[in-house]
Amino acid sequence: MTATASNPTWTVTRNEGHPESRILEEILALASASAEADGNPPLSEQTLVNLRSRDSGAPRVLVLTARPGAEAGDDGELAGVAVLSLAAATADTGPESGVLELVVAPDCRGEGVGTALAEAVRAENIPGLKAWSHGNHPAAADLGARFGLKPVRELWRMRLTRAALEEAAPDVVLPEGVRLRAFVPGQDEEAWLETNRAAFAHHPEQGATTLADLRARMAEDWFDREGFLLAERTGEPGLLGFHWTKVHPAVGAHPPMGEVYVVGVAPRAQGSGLGKALTVAGINSLHRRGLQAIMLYVDADNTAAVALYRRLGFTRWDVDVMYSRLEDTPSL
Repeated sequence: MTATASNPTWTVTRNEGHPESRILEEILALASASAEADGNPPLSEQTLVNLRSRDSGAPRVLVLTARPGAEAGDDGELAGVAVLSLAAATADTGPESGVLELVVAPDCRGEGVGTALAEAVRAENIPGLKAWSHGNHPAAADLGARFGLKPVRELWRMRLTRAALEEAAPDVVLPEGVRLRAFVPGQDEEAWLETNRAAFAHHPEQGATTLADLRARMAEDWFDREGFLLAERTGEPGLLGFHWTKVHPAVGAHPPMGEVYVVGVAPRAQGSGLGKALTVAGINSLHRRGLQAIMLYVDADNTAAVALYRRLGFTRWDVDVMYSRLEDTPSL
């Protein structure tokens, strides 16, 4: 990487494995500054879990950090980071693949940091690599295009305000014999994992949640078992469904917000109206905690879910876009 009149030289360092605490703190601070500037978290929750995890079953992590180069001193502040969560090659999934998330410090944008990191990622030559752009920032779209990437998936963020909900205020109508209760740590983990796997058997991420993933989230400050609703029928083994809610704390000028974190219904209970009942029950629990706005993520092509959320008063708010390489260009 060479310097130009307007661009400093950026030194990119490769760190394989989970980063040491000092670097992790820098990455979290950089992600927080980016979220404050853009209104979107630049790193997914799963990526943050992967960075913090020391569990042997967690995805392999490759971290590329960019700092001012030799002219400015190698110990300069973190200017950008690229985090790759890598899935090992298996007989079922084929060669190693990975998911990339790239963050540039707000005060270093337009200076070649993203390009330097993208060049370093391309040099890794990871087959089947995909990249997320949270909020689909124009600079990310431009960087993707320059490296031969195209959008392959849209993950909508939809939002519901308390005023919009109160216009409709649907009742929670549970199927006959079904009751809701809160998740009990130390008791419900395996039952929840089994129901989650069945409910999301064809989902590329949610259905693969492990016990280590669950425990990592239960250890987070935001975890509240009272907001983790389980549906069951008396005398019937296992769970019929669940609605796990989440509260995002205020960030700068952005107020706290509730989230429909994940709603799942076991195959044997699908089509019974349980999914809608669980969704409304979780929304009600978030409003009881004082949240004025609630958001959720949903795949744009999940027409049934989008239609349900629209009927409940949710509107499209933002979009995360996954990019993948064009078939006729070198991989990123």
